[in-house]
Amino acid sequence: MQMQMLHIFRNTPFGRETLLESAYFCRHFDILPVIYIPEYVKFLMYFENDVVQVDLDSSYLRDPETARKHVTEIIEEIGSEEPRFLEPKHFTASTLPDLPVNFDFMCCPRSITDLSSKIGLGYIGPRVRRIVHSARFPVLIPSPVYKPWHSLAVMFGGSANATRALRLGIRLSRLSGLPLDVFTQEAKRKREDYEQIIEEAGLAPEMDKYVRKWRIFEKGDFKTNLYEIPHDALVVIGAYGHGLVKELLFGNTMETVQLICPNSMLIVGPNYRGTV
Repeated sequence: MQMQMLHIFRNTPFGRETLLESAYFCRHFDILPVIYIPEYVKFLMYFENDVVQVDLDSSYLRDPETARKHVTEIIEEIGSEEPRFLEPKHFTASTLPDLPVNFDFMCCPRSITDLSSKIGLGYIGPRVRRIVHSARFPVLIPSPVYKPWHSLAVMFGGSANATRALRLGIRLSRLSGLPLDVFTQEAKRKREDYEQIIEEAGLAPEMDKYVRKWRIFEKGDFKTNLYEIPHDALVVIGAYGHGLVKELLFGNTMETVQLICPNSMLIVGPNYRGTV
Protein backbone atom coordinates (compact mmCIF):
# COMPACT_ATOMS: atom_id res chain seq x y z
CA MET A 1 0.00 0.00 0.00
CA GLN A 2 1.30 3.44 -0.93
CA MET A 3 2.40 5.71 1.90
CA GLN A 4 0.28 8.79 2.60
CA MET A 5 0.96 12.22 4.10
CA LEU A 6 -1.69 14.39 5.77
CA HIS A 7 -1.48 18.11 5.01
CA ILE A 8 -3.75 20.82 6.47
CA PHE A 9 -3.96 23.45 3.74
CA ARG A 10 -4.03 27.17 4.39
CA ASN A 11 -5.01 29.22 1.32
CA THR A 12 -2.45 31.99 1.90
CA PRO A 13 1.08 32.73 0.63
CA PHE A 14 2.57 31.07 3.73
CA GLY A 15 0.27 28.10 3.20
CA ARG A 16 1.47 27.85 -0.39
CA GLU A 17 5.09 27.61 0.79
CA THR A 18 4.21 24.85 3.26
CA LEU A 19 2.35 22.84 0.61
CA LEU A 20 5.25 23.24 -1.81
CA GLU A 21 7.44 21.64 0.86
CA SER A 22 4.93 18.80 1.39
CA ALA A 23 4.63 18.14 -2.33
CA TYR A 24 8.42 18.10 -2.69
CA PHE A 25 8.67 15.60 0.17
CA CYS A 26 5.97 13.39 -1.35
CA ARG A 27 7.59 13.43 -4.78
CA HIS A 28 10.93 12.24 -3.42
CA PHE A 29 9.53 9.33 -1.45
CA ASP A 30 6.59 8.27 -3.63
CA ILE A 31 3.98 9.38 -1.09
CA LEU A 32 0.36 10.25 -1.80
CA PRO A 33 -0.49 13.75 -0.50
CA VAL A 34 -3.80 13.78 1.37
CA ILE A 35 -5.07 17.36 1.66
CA TYR A 36 -7.56 18.60 4.23
CA ILE A 37 -9.09 21.99 3.42
CA PRO A 38 -10.70 23.08 6.72
CA GLU A 39 -14.30 24.24 6.86
CA TYR A 40 -14.10 24.85 10.60
CA VAL A 41 -11.45 26.40 12.84
CA LYS A 42 -11.07 23.29 15.00
CA PHE A 43 -10.58 19.58 14.54
CA LEU A 44 -9.77 16.57 16.71
CA MET A 45 -7.22 13.80 16.28
CA TYR A 46 -7.86 10.64 18.32
CA PHE A 47 -4.53 8.99 19.03
CA GLU A 48 -4.07 5.80 21.00
CA ASN A 49 -3.29 7.54 24.29
CA ASP A 50 -4.30 11.13 23.67
CA VAL A 51 -6.92 13.29 21.99
CA VAL A 52 -5.48 16.44 20.43
CA GLN A 53 -7.73 19.37 19.58
CA VAL A 54 -6.15 21.69 17.03
CA ASP A 55 -7.43 25.26 16.98
CA LEU A 56 -6.72 26.98 13.68
CA ASP A 57 -6.72 30.70 13.08
CA SER A 58 -9.21 32.17 10.63
CA SER A 59 -6.64 32.34 7.81
CA TYR A 60 -7.11 28.59 7.29
CA LEU A 61 -10.67 29.27 6.12
CA ARG A 62 -9.75 32.04 3.68
CA ASP A 63 -11.22 32.05 0.18
CA PRO A 64 -12.53 28.44 0.09
CA GLU A 65 -13.69 28.87 -3.53
CA THR A 66 -10.09 28.86 -4.79
CA ALA A 67 -8.48 26.52 -2.26
CA ARG A 68 -8.86 23.24 -4.17
CA LYS A 69 -7.68 24.87 -7.41
CA HIS A 70 -4.61 26.29 -5.68
CA VAL A 71 -3.77 22.91 -4.14
CA THR A 72 -3.94 21.18 -7.52
CA GLU A 73 -1.77 23.84 -9.16
CA ILE A 74 0.89 23.64 -6.45
CA ILE A 75 1.04 19.84 -6.54
CA GLU A 76 1.34 19.88 -10.34
CA GLU A 77 4.10 22.49 -10.17
CA ILE A 78 6.27 20.22 -8.02
CA GLY A 79 5.44 17.12 -10.03
CA SER A 80 4.05 15.12 -7.14
CA GLU A 81 1.23 12.63 -7.47
CA GLU A 82 -2.29 14.04 -7.85
CA PRO A 83 -3.60 14.69 -4.33
CA ARG A 84 -6.49 13.06 -2.55
CA PHE A 85 -8.75 15.49 -0.70
CA LEU A 86 -9.87 14.46 2.77
CA GLU A 87 -13.54 14.87 3.63
CA PRO A 88 -14.13 14.14 7.34
CA LYS A 89 -16.72 11.41 7.94
CA HIS A 90 -17.00 11.65 11.71
CA PHE A 91 -17.75 14.63 13.96
CA THR A 92 -17.50 14.90 17.74
CA ALA A 93 -19.73 17.98 17.43
CA SER A 94 -21.44 19.62 14.48
CA THR A 95 -18.47 21.96 13.88
CA LEU A 96 -15.74 19.71 15.29
CA PRO A 97 -14.60 17.11 12.73
CA ASP A 98 -12.46 14.11 13.66
CA LEU A 99 -9.48 13.59 11.37
CA PRO A 100 -8.10 10.07 10.94
CA VAL A 101 -4.62 9.35 12.27
CA ASN A 102 -3.67 6.31 10.17
CA PHE A 103 -1.18 8.17 8.00
CA ASP A 104 2.52 7.54 7.40
CA PHE A 105 3.51 11.21 7.72
CA MET A 106 1.95 14.58 8.57
CA CYS A 107 3.07 18.07 7.66
CA CYS A 108 2.67 20.84 10.26
CA PRO A 109 4.01 24.38 10.26
CA ARG A 110 6.07 25.03 13.39
CA SER A 111 3.03 26.56 15.03
CA ILE A 112 -0.16 25.39 13.39
CA THR A 113 -2.30 27.78 15.42
CA ASP A 114 -0.40 31.06 15.10
CA LEU A 115 -0.82 33.74 12.46
CA SER A 116 1.96 33.85 9.88
CA SER A 117 3.25 37.14 11.21
CA LYS A 118 3.81 35.58 14.63
CA ILE A 119 5.67 32.46 13.52
CA GLY A 120 9.25 32.44 14.73
CA LEU A 121 11.93 30.09 13.49
CA GLY A 122 12.54 28.77 16.98
CA TYR A 123 8.97 28.18 18.11
CA ILE A 124 7.10 24.91 17.80
CA GLY A 125 3.55 25.23 19.07
CA PRO A 126 2.20 23.03 21.88
CA ARG A 127 -0.39 21.32 19.64
CA VAL A 128 2.33 20.29 17.20
CA ARG A 129 4.39 18.97 20.10
CA ARG A 130 1.47 16.86 21.29
CA ILE A 131 0.96 15.45 17.79
CA VAL A 132 4.65 14.52 17.62
CA HIS A 133 4.46 12.93 21.07
CA SER A 134 1.30 10.90 20.40
CA ALA A 135 1.43 9.97 16.71
CA ARG A 136 2.79 6.77 15.23
CA PHE A 137 3.89 8.79 12.19
CA PRO A 138 6.79 11.27 11.88
CA VAL A 139 5.91 14.96 11.50
CA LEU A 140 7.43 17.17 8.81
CA ILE A 141 8.13 20.70 10.06
CA PRO A 142 8.87 22.76 6.93
CA SER A 143 11.00 25.85 6.78
CA PRO A 144 8.90 29.05 6.57
CA VAL A 145 9.76 29.48 2.88
CA TYR A 146 9.99 26.57 0.46
CA LYS A 147 13.54 25.52 -0.31
CA PRO A 148 14.50 22.29 -2.11
CA TRP A 149 16.82 19.98 -0.18
CA HIS A 150 19.22 17.50 -1.74
CA SER A 151 20.40 15.29 1.12
CA LEU A 152 19.32 13.86 4.48
CA ALA A 153 20.97 14.73 7.79
CA VAL A 154 20.22 12.51 10.79
CA MET A 155 21.01 13.80 14.27
CA PHE A 156 22.13 10.76 16.26
CA GLY A 157 22.87 10.94 19.98
CA GLY A 158 22.38 7.32 20.93
CA SER A 159 18.92 7.51 22.54
CA ALA A 160 16.01 5.27 21.60
CA ASN A 161 14.38 8.07 19.63
CA ALA A 162 17.66 8.93 17.92
CA THR A 163 17.88 5.30 16.83
CA ARG A 164 14.35 5.54 15.43
CA ALA A 165 15.39 8.67 13.53
CA LEU A 166 18.44 6.87 12.13
CA ARG A 167 16.26 3.96 11.07
CA LEU A 168 13.90 6.35 9.28
CA GLY A 169 16.76 8.25 7.64
CA ILE A 170 18.19 5.02 6.24
CA ARG A 171 14.76 4.02 4.95
CA LEU A 172 14.24 7.36 3.19
CA SER A 173 17.72 7.27 1.70
CA ARG A 174 17.02 3.81 0.30
CA LEU A 175 13.66 4.91 -1.12
CA SER A 176 14.92 8.10 -2.74
CA GLY A 177 18.59 7.60 -3.45
CA LEU A 178 19.37 10.81 -1.56
CA PRO A 179 22.75 10.89 0.20
CA LEU A 180 22.57 10.43 3.97
CA ASP A 181 24.87 12.06 6.53
CA VAL A 182 24.83 11.39 10.28
CA PHE A 183 25.85 13.95 12.90
CA THR A 184 26.76 13.13 16.51
CA GLN A 185 27.85 15.47 19.27
CA GLU A 186 30.09 13.40 21.52
CA ALA A 187 29.13 13.84 25.15
CA LYS A 188 29.82 11.18 27.77
CA ARG A 189 29.95 8.44 25.16
CA LYS A 190 32.77 7.59 22.78
CA ARG A 191 32.55 6.50 19.14
CA GLU A 192 32.69 2.83 20.07
CA ASP A 193 29.68 3.32 22.36
CA TYR A 194 27.62 4.75 19.49
CA GLU A 195 28.80 1.95 17.22
CA GLN A 196 27.64 -0.60 19.78
CA ILE A 197 24.18 1.02 19.98
CA ILE A 198 23.90 0.90 16.20
CA GLU A 199 25.09 -2.72 16.15
CA GLU A 200 22.56 -3.76 18.80
CA ALA A 201 19.79 -2.06 16.82
CA GLY A 202 20.73 -4.16 13.79
CA LEU A 203 21.60 -1.07 11.74
CA ALA A 204 25.33 -1.56 11.21
CA PRO A 205 25.04 -3.07 7.70
CA GLU A 206 22.68 -0.28 6.62
CA MET A 207 25.05 2.36 8.06
CA ASP A 208 27.85 0.96 5.92
CA LYS A 209 25.64 0.85 2.83
CA TYR A 210 23.69 4.10 2.97
CA VAL A 211 25.58 6.62 5.13
CA ARG A 212 27.84 8.89 3.11
CA LYS A 213 29.47 10.54 6.10
CA TRP A 214 29.27 10.10 9.87
CA ARG A 215 30.52 13.26 11.52
CA ILE A 216 31.24 12.91 15.24
CA PHE A 217 32.05 16.20 16.96
CA GLU A 218 34.55 15.31 19.66
CA LYS A 219 34.88 18.88 20.85
CA GLY A 220 33.36 22.28 20.33
CA ASP A 221 30.05 23.77 21.29
CA PHE A 222 27.04 21.91 19.87
CA LYS A 223 25.38 25.15 18.75
CA THR A 224 28.52 26.10 16.84
CA ASN A 225 28.89 22.63 15.33
CA LEU A 226 25.37 22.81 13.90
CA TYR A 227 26.82 25.09 11.21
CA GLU A 228 28.19 21.89 9.63
CA ILE A 229 24.70 20.65 8.75
CA PRO A 230 24.24 21.32 5.01
CA HIS A 231 21.91 24.22 4.33
CA ASP A 232 20.10 22.13 1.71
CA ALA A 233 19.51 19.03 3.85
CA LEU A 234 16.32 17.66 5.37
CA VAL A 235 17.09 17.13 9.06
CA VAL A 236 15.76 13.90 10.59
CA ILE A 237 15.71 13.99 14.38
CA GLY A 238 14.15 12.19 17.31
CA ALA A 239 12.11 13.98 19.96
CA TYR A 240 10.91 12.70 23.28
CA GLY A 241 8.43 14.04 25.81
CA HIS A 242 8.89 14.20 29.58
CA GLY A 243 5.27 14.94 30.40
CA LEU A 244 2.68 17.65 30.19
CA VAL A 245 2.93 20.74 32.33
CA LYS A 246 2.43 23.65 29.98
CA GLU A 247 3.68 21.80 26.92
CA LEU A 248 5.81 18.81 26.01
CA LEU A 249 9.56 19.09 26.35
CA PHE A 250 11.53 17.77 23.42
CA GLY A 251 14.90 17.34 25.10
CA ASN A 252 17.99 19.53 24.92
CA THR A 253 19.22 18.38 21.51
CA MET A 254 15.85 18.74 19.84
CA GLU A 255 15.23 22.16 21.35
CA THR A 256 18.67 23.40 20.27
CA VAL A 257 18.39 22.14 16.70
CA GLN A 258 14.91 23.51 16.08
CA LEU A 259 15.93 26.86 17.55
CA ILE A 260 19.12 27.33 15.52
CA CYS A 261 18.63 25.47 12.24
CA PRO A 262 16.28 26.91 9.59
CA ASN A 263 16.26 23.57 7.74
CA SER A 264 13.06 21.63 7.24
CA MET A 265 12.87 18.89 9.87
CA LEU A 266 11.31 15.45 10.03
CA ILE A 267 10.62 14.75 13.70
CA VAL A 268 10.32 11.20 15.04
CA GLY A 269 8.29 10.82 18.23
CA PRO A 270 8.38 8.07 20.85
CA ASN A 271 5.50 6.10 19.28
CA TYR A 272 7.06 5.76 15.83
CA ARG A 273 7.51 2.08 14.97
CA GLY A 274 8.91 2.23 11.46
CA THR A 275 11.24 -0.37 10.00
CA VAL A 276 14.25 -0.07 7.72
